[in-house]
Amino acid sequence: MLKIAWSEKYAHPLPQGHRFPMEKYELLPQQLLYEGTIGEENLFIPKALEERWLLNTHKPEYVSKLRNLALDKSEIRKTGFPLSQALIEREIHIMDGSVQACLYARKYGIAMNSAGGTHHAFTDRGEGFCLLNDIAISANYLLDNHLANRVLVIDLDVHQGNGTAEIFQDKEQVFTFSMHGAANYPLHKERSDLDVPLPDGMGDAEYLEVLDQHLEPVMDSFQPDFLIYQCGVDVLASDKLGRLGLSLAGCRSRDERVLTLAKRKGIPIMCCMGGGYSEKISLIIEAHANTYRLAQYLYF
Repeated sequence: MLKIAWSEKYAHPLPQGHRFPMEKYELLPQQLLYEGTIGEENLFIPKALEERWLLNTHKPEYVSKLRNLALDKSEIRKTGFPLSQALIEREIHIMDGSVQACLYARKYGIAMNSAGGTHHAFTDRGEGFCLLNDIAISANYLLDNHLANRVLVIDLDVHQGNGTAEIFQDKEQVFTFSMHGAANYPLHKERSDLDVPLPDGMGDAEYLEVLDQHLEPVMDSFQPDFLIYQCGVDVLASDKLGRLGLSLAGCRSRDERVLTLAKRKGIPIMCCMGGGYSEKISLIIEAHANTYRLAQYLYF
């Protein structure tokens, strides 16, 4: 069964006109339920992740500042969200959603978090709509509980997974692969184990060719026993913050390549959603929904 983390807390209220499309966390499960891709039994509600797993990745001083709403104005501005207790609770529930999805992926081959992909969160700070790093927390949880030995992070969001790269810069058990817009945010890139910068405007054929050049060779050389897939849909040509040129069909083909390869190689995969900022919310929902449709079709 395809298990999907979802909570009412995910759709956190934001000020009118905020550029982050928070409503997608309500609309996506509604669409998947309406069309019959999933049923209520596919959804599970995450809890607040235990503090020790936050501290296993993030510095105690930073976690304490989040808990006590003690970020300064500059730190708050870099996260992109107004700071509140409800926001911090949201983030901590998202972390548990990804951890639990990893456990379901070990059982069923694949599982999803309908939020997450918070790859701009560093050990000691948040950036770019990311306060805590669910990718890193999940990988560390698997490794420290001896549920995996080698975790490959496949980050195909249009923005480099800079926080994830920083967190794992000295950890040989985690390989960070980020394929992203060369001229896009963040201005200062960290060093992933493999960075593949892409030129503005790259379309479907060129993008998929580059992905094919790297994806399977990375898997074959690193030999992971668990995959975490950050499948942001801000690669679309319609994305306000993206600068690449993929169509909905191209984005779907990207996901199909990753999921097909994971299934063929028998490696469990947890998918977290990442970014998406198209003007039309329907395009964001459709692109995300394609990932779930593929998971159901390929695995179940």
